[in-house]
Amino acid sequence: MAQKEAVKQKAVTGQKMKMTPSEAIVETLVQENVKEIYGIVGSAFMDMLDLFPTAGIRFIPVRHEQSAAHMADAFTRVSGTAGVVIGQNGPGITNMVTSVAAAYQAHTPMVVISPSAGTPTIGWDGFQEADQVSIFKSITKETVRVTHTSRVADCLRTAFRIAYAERGPVLYDIPRDLFYGELEDQILEPHQYRTDARGSGDPALIQKAVELLKDAKNPVIISGRGAVDADGVETVVKISEHLSAPAAVSYMHNDAFPADHPLAVGPIGYMGSKAAMNTIKDADVLIAIGTRLSVFGTLPCYDIDYFPKNSKIIQVDINPRNIARTHPIEVGIIGDAKAAGEELYKQLLKVQPEPSKNTERMAEIAKRKEAWEQELVDLAMEPGNPINPRRALLELTRALPENTIISTDIGNVSSTANAYLKFNQTRRHIAALTFGNTGFAYPAAMGAQLAEPDTPVAAIIGDGAWGMSLHEVSTAVEQNIPVIACVFNNKSWAAEKKNQVDYYDNRFIGSDIEAPDFAEVAKSMGALGYTINKPEEIGPVVKEVLEKRKPAVLNIYVDGTQLAPPFRRDALKMPTRFLDKYKHLDHENWKK
Repeated sequence: MAQKEAVKQKAVTGQKMKMTPSEAIVETLVQENVKEIYGIVGSAFMDMLDLFPTAGIRFIPVRHEQSAAHMADAFTRVSGTAGVVIGQNGPGITNMVTSVAAAYQAHTPMVVISPSAGTPTIGWDGFQEADQVSIFKSITKETVRVTHTSRVADCLRTAFRIAYAERGPVLYDIPRDLFYGELEDQILEPHQYRTDARGSGDPALIQKAVELLKDAKNPVIISGRGAVDADGVETVVKISEHLSAPAAVSYMHNDAFPADHPLAVGPIGYMGSKAAMNTIKDADVLIAIGTRLSVFGTLPCYDIDYFPKNSKIIQVDINPRNIARTHPIEVGIIGDAKAAGEELYKQLLKVQPEPSKNTERMAEIAKRKEAWEQELVDLAMEPGNPINPRRALLELTRALPENTIISTDIGNVSSTANAYLKFNQTRRHIAALTFGNTGFAYPAAMGAQLAEPDTPVAAIIGDGAWGMSLHEVSTAVEQNIPVIACVFNNKSWAAEKKNQVDYYDNRFIGSDIEAPDFAEVAKSMGALGYTINKPEEIGPVVKEVLEKRKPAVLNIYVDGTQLAPPFRRDALKMPTRFLDKYKHLDHENWKK
C-alpha cells in the first residue's frame, strides 16, 4: 500500500520513477481499479504474477481459459469495471478465443493481457508460438502491441482507453521477454488518459425526436443494455411514465426496465413476451434506447411478426455503427443512453408539461400482461415426465430472492427462460446473447458473484452446456464462490433435437446425451449436490442452498419431449434429397 501511495504521489507531480516493466503494468492495473484477474498460471507472465498479492490483485485460477473471459465478461456487466484476463502465450491465449468473441458480441469492455513469443525467437515457430494478434483481430476492438519496454504502461493505458470508449475487448500483446528489464515512467491516473463522459447527442435531433413523441398516439419504448450500462434505466422509466408509453426490453436484457412497473411489457426476441410483441406491433413511434435492435433479437416469434414495418423509429446508441444498422429509422441520436434520455425528458417537459394519461391504453396493456402471465403459468402446469421444464423455471424464479443475479446459457431450456425471468434491478440478467456459445452461464455466474459477493447468483444451464462447464465447480469450491448451478437435465442437446423433430422426421443423430449423476459429481468435487425429480422439491432445495452459501449443483431432471420451437427457424429448411441413395430422407417421402 505504501508503494502504491508513493507511485500515485509521483504521478500527480509528473515525476518519473525507475521500475521494471512488470511493476509498470501492475501499477497501471491498480490505477484502473483492477481487483481480480482471471486465467491459468504460466511461465510467460510469472514475473508480473509475483507482484499481484502485494498490489492487492487477486488472481483467480480457472480450469480452462475459456472460462476466464466468461468470468471477466460477467464481472464487467455487473460491476461496470473492465475485466482483465491473462494466459500463457500460444495455447493459453488461443483457448480464450470463444469467450473473447462472446464478450465482443456483448459489447463488454475487457482487456486481454496476451504474453506472446519472446522477441529473440519471433518467427522461428518456437515452443508455444502463435500469431495471437492476427487470431484476435476480428474479435476485439483493437490489438495493441508492446514494441519496447518503455511503452508497457502507455500501451496498457491505450488498451483500457479503447475498451471503455468502444465497449469491447482489447488485446494487449506483449512479448514475454518485455516483462523484464527497467524503465523510467510515471503512472497516470485514468482521468489523465481517458474519459468516460458521453454526450447527449445533437440538440436538433433531440428536438426532432421530441416532436415525434409529442404527437405520437401509440409510442412504445425498447430499453436495452446501453441503458443499463449508462445507469440510465430510471431515466427511461421517467420518459415512459410521462408519455404513458409501454416499455419492452431488448432480447435477453430483461433487467433493462423494472418488470413490476405498470408500463413494463417484458422482453422481445426468441421466447420473449407476447404482451411486448403485440404492443410493439401497434406502435406508431418506437424509441429504442441503448439497443442496436439486433436482427436475431427482432425476428418473428410465436408466429407473430411483431416488429413494426411503418413505425417511425427513434434510435439512441453510443456507437454510430449501430444506428439504423438493421432497421430504417426516422431519427438517430448518437449519445449516451442516460445523457440523451435526460435531455429528451427535459425537452419533453417543455413542450408537454403534464404527463399523458391514457387510461384506455393502460388498461389494454394490463390486460395483455395478465393474459400472458396466465399463459406462462398454464404452460408450466402441464404435466411432464418427470418435470415440465417450464414448471422447473417457474418454481426456480419463485424461489430465488428478487435481487438474485441470473446467468443463462444457450439452448432450449435456457432460452425458454427469457419468458420467465423478471428483474426489478439492473445488472441482474447475464445472458450468452447473440454469439450463442454453450458453456457460458456457469463461469459467468462466478464472475458475477465476484462482482457482488453478498448477492445470490444462479446459473441456468442445459445438461449439454454443463458438460462444458462442470470442471469449473472445482474452481468455485477452491475459491469459495457460492454460485448455484441449475442444470436442466433432459439427456439431450434439446435445441438441436427439436430441429430433428420438426425438420428431420425424428432422426436423432448426436443429440442424445449419456452422463453421470451431476449431483454426485458435484459432491465429489466438494460442492453441494442435489438431484431433483419433482417440481415441489425445487423451492426447499433453493432455500437450503441459499442458507449454506456454498457452491451447489442442482441436477433437475426435466422432460426431454417438451421442447420450445426451433431456435433458428429463420435458417432452417425442410430437407430435399436428389441422389437415390438418400431419397428416403427427402421430406416428401416421409410417412405422414
